[in-house]
Amino acid sequence: MAVSNNTEEATTIEASVWGEFFINYEPKPLQRSEQWMVERANKLKEDVSTRLQTCNDLVERMHLVDAIQRLGIDHLFKKDICGILSVINGSEFPSSNLHDVATRFLLLREHGFWVSSDAFKKFRGSDGRFINDVTDDPRGLLSLYNAAHLLVHDEPELEEAIFFARHHLESMIRRGDLNPPLVDQVKRALHVPLTRTYKRVETLHCMLEYEQEEGHIAVLLDLAKMDFNLLQQVHLRELKAISEWSKDLYGHIELNYARDRAVENYATAYILFHEEGLGLTRLIFAKICALIVIMDDTYDSHATIEECRKLNEAIQRWDETAIPLLPDYLKKFYCKILNIFKESEDQLTVNEKYRVSYAKKEFQNLSTYYLQEAEWSHQDYKPSFKEQVELSTMSSTVPLLTVAGMLGSGEAVTNEAFQWAASHPSCVIACAKIMRFMNDIAAFKCRKSKGDVASSLECYIDEHQVTSKEAIAKFDSLIEDEWRTLNKARYECSSLLPAVQLVVNIAVAFAFFYDGRKDAYTFTIHFQEVIDNLFVKPIPI
Repeated sequence: MAVSNNTEEATTIEASVWGEFFINYEPKPLQRSEQWMVERANKLKEDVSTRLQTCNDLVERMHLVDAIQRLGIDHLFKKDICGILSVINGSEFPSSNLHDVATRFLLLREHGFWVSSDAFKKFRGSDGRFINDVTDDPRGLLSLYNAAHLLVHDEPELEEAIFFARHHLESMIRRGDLNPPLVDQVKRALHVPLTRTYKRVETLHCMLEYEQEEGHIAVLLDLAKMDFNLLQQVHLRELKAISEWSKDLYGHIELNYARDRAVENYATAYILFHEEGLGLTRLIFAKICALIVIMDDTYDSHATIEECRKLNEAIQRWDETAIPLLPDYLKKFYCKILNIFKESEDQLTVNEKYRVSYAKKEFQNLSTYYLQEAEWSHQDYKPSFKEQVELSTMSSTVPLLTVAGMLGSGEAVTNEAFQWAASHPSCVIACAKIMRFMNDIAAFKCRKSKGDVASSLECYIDEHQVTSKEAIAKFDSLIEDEWRTLNKARYECSSLLPAVQLVVNIAVAFAFFYDGRKDAYTFTIHFQEVIDNLFVKPIPI
C-alpha cells in the first residue's frame, strides 16, 4: 500500500494517529460472556444451515444466500452457498421480478458463473429501452444498478442499464420518494456500487437496516451480530500483536523518516480476509506491508541514488554477505527483511513453505521497480505516459500483495494459483492500474509532486495537452475499464476463484483508501472512524 512521497514532503507525512492505542487498549466487557456467545453462535449456525438445506423455493433460497452475504456470515456457509448457486445456475429461474433477476445475475457472476446480459431483455420494450414499469420499482432499479457493475468489456446494454438506473434513482432521491433504509442503500450504492464496497463496513450498515426489511429472518441477524462480536475479539488480539511487533521493528531499525502504518496494514489484510482461521495470513501480510512502506520511503524520500543502488543490489543477493554493501543506517533494516521472510516461512506447514519463494521474488522485483523510479528522478528523465504507466503499475505493490495474501491460506490456494499470480495475469495488472490511477489522482489533488518523476496523471496532461479536469475524467474512464477486466477474470479463471477474489479485494481496498480523491492510507485521519467502528465498538445484542 506504499504511496510515493518526495523529500520535501517526507517531513510533513502524518505520523501514526494510533500511537500505542491497540497495545494498551482493554475492550469493555461484552454484554454476554465469550463462551456463551460461542455456544449461541453454534446453535444459530445449525439453525441457518438447516434452513438453507430444507428451503425448497429457489427464489427464497437465493434471497437467503443474498442476506447471508450482506450480513457478513457467508464464510460460515461456504459449502452450502456453493451448492445452492450451482443449482440456481442450472435451473430455469421462475421469477420475472427485476429485483429477483438482478440478484441472481449478481450472485452468479460474483461467484464465477457466466450469466448473459440477455437476462434483462424481458424488461425492455420492442425499441430496446427499459419499459415504464421499471421506473417505478426503486428496489429493482437498485439491484439492477449493482448487478450491472459486474459487466465485462463489450456489454453496452449493461453500461446503458447503469446509466438508466442511476438517472432514475437520483431523481427519486431528489424528489424524496425513498424511505429508510432503502434511501440510505441507494445513496451508498450511487457513491460506490455494492460489488466494490468494503464488505465489512457494508455489513455494519446491513445489520442496522436488515431488521427494518419486510420478511427479515431474525436468526440471521442474531448470528451476524454474534459472529461480528466474536471475530472482533480475535481481530483486537491480532491488532495488539501487530502493533507491538511494529513498535519493536521501528525501534530496532531506527529509520525516523519511515511511516509507521501498522494499523492500516492490518486493516488492509482485514479487507482481504476477515475469517478467524486466517489470522496467520493477516499478520504475515501486515508485516510484508510494513517492509514495503519502509522500502518505498527509503527509495523515494531519503536514500541517495548510490544508496538506492546498493540497497537493491543487497535485496537481489538476499544473503547476509550483502550487509557490508549497505550504508550503516540501512543494515538493520536489511537484516529485518531477511528475518521476517524466514520467520514467515517457519510459520507455514512443510507443504506450504515453497510459497515464500514467490513472495521473495516479488519483493526483489518491487525493489528493482523502485530503483528504476529513483534513477528516472535522479536523471530528471521525463517518461512518456505509456512508459510511466508500465513501470508505475508494477511498482504499485499489487503483484507482491497478491502473493503475500495467499501465503497462509491453507488448501484454499494451490501451487497453480501462485504460478498464475507470478505470471502477472491481466486481472493483477488491472488491479495495479486501478491503484496507480486512483493514487495519482489523490496525489494530484492534495499535493502535486515536486521532486519525483511526474505521475501518470501529470504525464497524461503534458502529453495530451489537456486540463487536469479532463485528465481526471479520462482516468475515471480507464479505472472503469480495468474493473471490467477484473470482472471478466471471475469466470475466465473460475478454477482459481479464491485467488481472483483476493485480487478483487485488493482493488476494493485501494478504492476504499482513495475514496473521495483522498489518501486515507498516508493521511490516516480520514480512517479513524472506520477503525473505531470495526475494531473498537461491539454490536449491541
